[in-house]
Amino acid sequence: MSAGAIARDLLAKLLDAGNKHAAGARTRAPALTAKHLKPYSELRSWQHKQECDETFLAARDVGAVTLQRDKLNTQDGLFERIDLVDVQVLARFLGRSTYADQLAQTVAQLDPLKAEFPVIPEVIGRWTCMAKVRGVGPQDAGAWIDAAKTIRACAARSQDAIAAPVREFSARLFLDSKRIEALTSQLDVLLSGSIEESPRVAAQVWQELGLFREEHPVLLAGQVHIARERSTGMIDAPYMGLPAAAIQGAASKVTEVITIENKTTFHSEAKRRQDEAVLLIYTAGMPSPAWRAMYTRLLESLPAATPIYHWGDVDEGGFRIASTIATAAGTAGFALRPYAMSPDDVPIPMRVKASSRTLERIHYFACAAGWAELGQSVLEAGFVAEQEALERS
Repeated sequence: MSAGAIARDLLAKLLDAGNKHAAGARTRAPALTAKHLKPYSELRSWQHKQECDETFLAARDVGAVTLQRDKLNTQDGLFERIDLVDVQVLARFLGRSTYADQLAQTVAQLDPLKAEFPVIPEVIGRWTCMAKVRGVGPQDAGAWIDAAKTIRACAARSQDAIAAPVREFSARLFLDSKRIEALTSQLDVLLSGSIEESPRVAAQVWQELGLFREEHPVLLAGQVHIARERSTGMIDAPYMGLPAAAIQGAASKVTEVITIENKTTFHSEAKRRQDEAVLLIYTAGMPSPAWRAMYTRLLESLPAATPIYHWGDVDEGGFRIASTIATAAGTAGFALRPYAMSPDDVPIPMRVKASSRTLERIHYFACAAGWAELGQSVLEAGFVAEQEALERS
């Protein structure tokens, strides 16, 4: 690195400190002390030191910083301290934008998304404090705009449409086959509507949109006959995987339907109840549009009195999934009921204290699922738990 580059790099660090101070993320006045200036003070060449000095002096001359030399040699000694005077001036000197300017520009670009995606103000609020959201700052407004475009494009597809390969869909939408994969963090936040919910793996995010890298079949279990496009037959023991589009309905008695969010729980329940006339369906997290269309067809083939349940995590994501499935069940004329999702079902060692914001969102999604009483119970209990903690013996 050249001497001039060393000086500019040090001033860039001072700018970063100034940005944090301006955002309230740092209380100490921004300054470079002897400790910070070691890359400069340890230069062996007098000429190189002079190059650094020229850069520092130029920054001082435009009003960006003040300089303090070695007290024993105030005329041409080494600079021992550099204090920031004006963060805007320093940013212009370095050919950069301040964090505040960058944030303001991003806020203006994302403003049209606020009504459609209420989580956007929360994202901006986190950035205002110079905190990141899923490791992402305000530097790339385009990623959020493209994520919103992706969600709209997927929503515009027919619910009965076959799931699409993510790279093919991305190539058609952006002329870039890998663009949607690069937007996974932004998509997850916009879809979940939360900056607090734990990040999901990419495949689960794409699945919610009806996209896939490798398409997975719907897993079903129980002593139930399933009508398919080309044949009708009983579900194999302990479970069977079928393409969502091929499943037309149930062709035998079904005592109850239980959708299950997590694979471990689905497998244990499939083995336990494979000889019962209960229909167990694995949602694989948030179900895809094709899954939801399949689920509606299945329910429409059942008697109106058939009990319909969902068993998921007692957390924000679990209740958001439940509200989505409840909507699909409602389309078929059924009311979805919770299965083993009461706070009373959670063993004390498995309870994890939740933030008030998370509890409020759980209550919101529980009400959306038609489970207002359960939502109030979780709100008052103040904790969350994963489905595996609720497994029945």
